[in-house]
Amino acid sequence: MKQMKKHLSRVVAAAAMVLTMASFAPQAKAETPTFTVGWSVYAGWNPYFYMQKSGILKKWADKYGIAIKVQRFDYAASLDSFVAKNIDACTMTNMEALDMPAAAGVDSTAIIVGDYSNGNDAVLTRNGLTFATLPGKPVMLVQKTVSEYLLERGMVLNGQQAQLNKLKLINTSDSDIVAAFLNNKGNQAVVTWKPLVSQIVADKSVKSIFDSSKIPGEILDLLVVRTELLNTPNGQKFAKAITGAWYETIQQVAAGQANAIKYSAAASGDSVDSYKEQLKTTALFSAPAAAVSFTNGPDLQKKMDLVRQFCFTHGLLGQGIKSVDDVAILYPNGTIQGKKDRVRFRFNSAYMQAAQLGKL
Repeated sequence: MKQMKKHLSRVVAAAAMVLTMASFAPQAKAETPTFTVGWSVYAGWNPYFYMQKSGILKKWADKYGIAIKVQRFDYAASLDSFVAKNIDACTMTNMEALDMPAAAGVDSTAIIVGDYSNGNDAVLTRNGLTFATLPGKPVMLVQKTVSEYLLERGMVLNGQQAQLNKLKLINTSDSDIVAAFLNNKGNQAVVTWKPLVSQIVADKSVKSIFDSSKIPGEILDLLVVRTELLNTPNGQKFAKAITGAWYETIQQVAAGQANAIKYSAAASGDSVDSYKEQLKTTALFSAPAAAVSFTNGPDLQKKMDLVRQFCFTHGLLGQGIKSVDDVAILYPNGTIQGKKDRVRFRFNSAYMQAAQLGKL
């Protein structure tokens, strides 16, 4: 009996020693918060590829103790993934921010206003066709996108608003539109974006009759984050890191730094010369001060009103939406376009402003 008690006391002592040693053992390392940014091919978004390739992204993520991945998608797939909450942030236009996440009830926030299309999108015609003679003729484009928006703006600004209901639109995917238009001379009008525009106008019989430089600031290219994520401490770290990485990256692109141009071009399989040509018609807000000024200025609200009215007229703001005000937009100064209890899309200039002040 005494021997058994002695054995048990040894077991208890050994167990206590193990517990004591465990209390001094290194704690398991906490999992690093990881975020994913979806981007798609476009002159103003290709730099995300260079951002990762160059190590700029990792440097900024490390600064905030997080990890950030960038992932290339087809455009529509990136929007679907964002709405499904499979990715944390996504590059998109201001129009798609309204007709995809906002229309689906996903509250989202634009934290980077990267650029606006300044000629990248164009209405192209053959045989001297003009806006006055366009009604009734087939027009090839990707319907319910900025291409249709551009076409309607061109009609309105050229005095043809009354003829909008006579437009004959032929929905054509962006992967097919160049060949479909060029291989059939019977096609007389097409609306698309670069680099597809550049490929089409290489045919000297085709002329541009209108492009996005005529409506500056109406087709915006943004980085959008889910608002619920932005309201968390780690989400704010992510916003600071990606904004810092963006401005370091885009300033190299704007300055024509060789690797920045080379890898941004490679992101879409373009040549350096082709990518440089696309940049000429992309109004980059490479300096955060310019982006902040635009985002905080009154013109943005006027331009967004045109976009939201288009989306509502074409039934793009979601099912059961009876008024354009049912999907509201919040601006940095607190102004709300629409019903105050229906805010689904927000512009937040705080992170761009922090970059401007060197506080990231």
